[in-house]
Amino acid sequence: MKLLRLLGIAAGLCGLWQLLVWTTGAPKFILPGPALVLEALTGNGALLLQHAGVTLAEILLGLLLGVLLGLGSALTLIWFRRLRPWLLPVLVVSQSIPVFALAPVLMLWLGYGMASKVAMATLIIYFPVTAACYDGLRHTPAGWLELARTLGADRRGQLLQIRLPAALPALGSGLRVAASVAPIGAVVGEWVGSSTGLGYLMLHANARMQVDLMFAALLVLALMAVSLYFLIDRLLRALMPWQPETLFDDNDKDNAA
Repeated sequence: MKLLRLLGIAAGLCGLWQLLVWTTGAPKFILPGPALVLEALTGNGALLLQHAGVTLAEILLGLLLGVLLGLGSALTLIWFRRLRPWLLPVLVVSQSIPVFALAPVLMLWLGYGMASKVAMATLIIYFPVTAACYDGLRHTPAGWLELARTLGADRRGQLLQIRLPAALPALGSGLRVAASVAPIGAVVGEWVGSSTGLGYLMLHANARMQVDLMFAALLVLALMAVSLYFLIDRLLRALMPWQPETLFDDNDKDNAA
């Protein structure tokens, strides 16, 4: 049922896309139709796969580092209370600087290789994960903590056995957001400067007026992002069986009613 729904959504979007091409009469070098993009996708499969592998590695490394740093920052804010008045303003101010504006600086510091793209993805992922995890940790029900203290649990035991499990739903929301925005950092880094990756391929194709190839690379990037989101969503559902309802769950409350 879920697969049929996704196929139906994809077919509907392709239909709207083709309708837009027909109604606007846009030339193919401005807006190619789905058939032309599919032809470019199949005709350049090896090239797209090569560049997609680089971008995927950047996304996964950035996701891993962003999640680890975000989780570590949230735990630091909870554990060291005296540091909160100092760290929280720094965290908020850091988000007032557009991450995209840092891309040239990261290129200058880390070079045109994979490191600068991973750093961009990490920076974009870091704040959603930190904010979601910290919010979940500090909103642990007071009754649970009081019961743990009554049973003799120390701060470490409360953190590991009460706060962290209670914060998993909030952390899961942060991870889903991170999976959605992770490709942005990698692609922006590739746009600023690189010789591989889907972002580089899109710029290269655009400069040569190969708009169908550019759309094909964009489609591959979108499929990667959606697949990553679904994978993380499934892993989170396995880790939190007491919260099975998600955006893509067939057995939600509305259906049950």
